[in-house]
Amino acid sequence: MSTDIANVATATRSIRNPVLAGFHPDPSILRVGDDYYLATSTFEWYPGVRVHHSRDLVNWRTLGGVITDRRLLDLRGCGDSNGVWAPDLTYHDGQFHLVYSDVASFASGYWDPQNFLVTAEDITGPWSDPVKLHGRGFDAALFHDDDGTSWLLSMSADWRPGRDRFGGIEIQQYDRAARSLAGRPRILFTGTPVGVTEGPHIYRHDGWYWLITAEGGTSWEHQVTVARSRELFGPYEVDPDGPLLTSVGRPELRLQKAGHGSLVRTQDGEWYLAHLVGRPYSPLGSCVLGRETAIQRVEWPADGWPQIVGGVPADEVVAPDLPAHPWPAEPDTDHFDAPELGLCWSTLRRPATADWVDLHSRPSHLRIHGGQSPVGRQAPSLVGRRVGAMHCSLETVLEFDPVDHRQLAGITAYYNTLNWHHLYLTRADDGRTVLELLSSDNGRRTPHPELTVDASGVDRVGLRAVFDGPVVRFDYDLGAGWQRLPVDLDATILSDEHAALIIDGEPAAWGFTGAFLGLWVQDLGGDGAYADFDLATYREE
Repeated sequence: MSTDIANVATATRSIRNPVLAGFHPDPSILRVGDDYYLATSTFEWYPGVRVHHSRDLVNWRTLGGVITDRRLLDLRGCGDSNGVWAPDLTYHDGQFHLVYSDVASFASGYWDPQNFLVTAEDITGPWSDPVKLHGRGFDAALFHDDDGTSWLLSMSADWRPGRDRFGGIEIQQYDRAARSLAGRPRILFTGTPVGVTEGPHIYRHDGWYWLITAEGGTSWEHQVTVARSRELFGPYEVDPDGPLLTSVGRPELRLQKAGHGSLVRTQDGEWYLAHLVGRPYSPLGSCVLGRETAIQRVEWPADGWPQIVGGVPADEVVAPDLPAHPWPAEPDTDHFDAPELGLCWSTLRRPATADWVDLHSRPSHLRIHGGQSPVGRQAPSLVGRRVGAMHCSLETVLEFDPVDHRQLAGITAYYNTLNWHHLYLTRADDGRTVLELLSSDNGRRTPHPELTVDASGVDRVGLRAVFDGPVVRFDYDLGAGWQRLPVDLDATILSDEHAALIIDGEPAAWGFTGAFLGLWVQDLGGDGAYADFDLATYREE
């Protein structure tokens, strides 16, 4: 990377991007004392609103998710890439405030968003019952002004045919004591000609109100726009030098889709921007890893506009002058010895409750009770983890005794209900237990009957899914060592770009979530089938 476009770190310590690899989009960054937190979107996955913690902006550890149960949000029936969009994390008067949007639709220009607010005295909870806010738009965020007032920002959606769907940035007062919105909303900012104005955040600095927004959409045209005003309600003047950050027109950059940013100021007065990026496998190609989180250093001269060197995302930036604070490395193997799922795991559309995720009936095993089919949106039984590198694998040992073809258990490389690869044990019509492979590409299923493996009489089966750049491969072990299924599967169908679908100019589907590796059990007859997983090992190359 050339030094004329990148803020290359020359100090001993540096921030290496992305700081949160794999599916971690729409970051909201917050400092409380010496602690930094990053909250990211989770869409149809539990726990919702994933939070990470750092003391130096270099080393991050996951704290898991905030939305752990249906009391906070019910994702039954949630569509692909619907659900939890763009959370906002703030701290005021000794409380963490988390605002999140539950977006229910894409169809015909309707989003059906509903915004919620929860609070807690500690970042790990317990979190309050949710306050229901408005549903006029998504990407809601709180701003706490110096005079003690709090204000809710969001994009303002306009469903009307022929109108701009992104009708500007809206503001309305939030009464913290009453836990409700007050007064009437007003449009604060209508954006620049780039359009698709969303993701608002306001900061006070140097006598100005600074409005940070995302524009251009969340793909290749994404950018961070800065505007300022002496008054909260404007008018807001846009930075005459253009966006604070973007990858537009620079396909050679490793980090693309740069946008949706939020600012943080260190204890020593240094500024940094957390923002969304994607790492395509080829120039402007598929982003199998989804939308990730990166951090850039911001220079902010007195009476001037914030600046990032070159205005583009750098792979490596100078870290703040803070004591190094590494965290213990996450073990490669989960032996399922803990009473709850590890923080690396997520579950699809339903929380990991004891009625289907069982870590107690058989010590050191994860028992997953079978759920719906791949297209079922109420009660699927998929326990997955984010794919964090172009070359990685998930390996497990499975015990499963299916009684018929409606019972399946195995390992998956997964994107959404329409795009996945699945290697599973099931029962053939002739009574044999067999390993089968099935793929789905935008809902078109492709079986591989020529690859069926007889697993009759084998009690423990090793399964492994491997991401090797644009290829997915599967291995199995029936007790005589690992064998590879002789087929290379397309990993790029597990990407944001492949999942997106536009019909007659309207989005019929979006892809916002990135690829997962997971343990998947289906009980299509509702007969009580379950599978036991002895361990799961995730490795990156």
